[in-house]
Amino acid sequence: MGKRSFGVLILIVAAGILGVLAANKLLAPSKDGDARWPATQAVTLLPRPRVLPEFSLRQADGTQLTQGELRGHWTLVFLGFTFCPDVCPTTLAQLAQAQKQWAALPDSIRPRLLFVSIDPERDTPTKVGEYAHAFHPDTLAATADVPALEAFAKSLSLVFVKVPGEHFKQNPQDYSMDHSAQIVVLDPQGRMAGLIQPPFDPAAIGADMLKLTEAMPK
Repeated sequence: MGKRSFGVLILIVAAGILGVLAANKLLAPSKDGDARWPATQAVTLLPRPRVLPEFSLRQADGTQLTQGELRGHWTLVFLGFTFCPDVCPTTLAQLAQAQKQWAALPDSIRPRLLFVSIDPERDTPTKVGEYAHAFHPDTLAATADVPALEAFAKSLSLVFVKVPGEHFKQNPQDYSMDHSAQIVVLDPQGRMAGLIQPPFDPAAIGADMLKLTEAMPK
């Protein structure tokens, strides 16, 4: 193994460890979450929701996605990229099953799924939108420049890292992206309120989001 490959491996391992430690810290000491919300199966609610710093992501139609766009809904946030060979398409397919369970809810309160590409070099906003909508038309899809994505991921205690492939020097497009596999749950105020850890159970996720939505103040 060359020095560069070894260095990348160290970064990936460190990123994974930091992600796990951050998640464990957020979830301690209780998994009961905010007492206002019902007990959940797949969603682990935080003891206290965490206010996120301002962010701005670019959607497929060219508009900006900010916290304000997410208020009034429970939102699931998943990081990925369109060249992902397995985790991303599998997760989006599972979440599409969950989305069907809340499809009958009014659009004004219906839970949302936000797919954020952490590979803006290859994923334009349009491409991200086409990719996400192939799994479910209601999915919000966005990306941003790398600094904005890094800040957004960090605010959610998620990580990602670019991993050069064997022929990266000859072909700059020969790389992959390692990223956190957790799904972050935002409450109707746009705060980080919980996490969903893999492996994912679409039926349990759908049931949880229905219960949380029904418990929202009228």
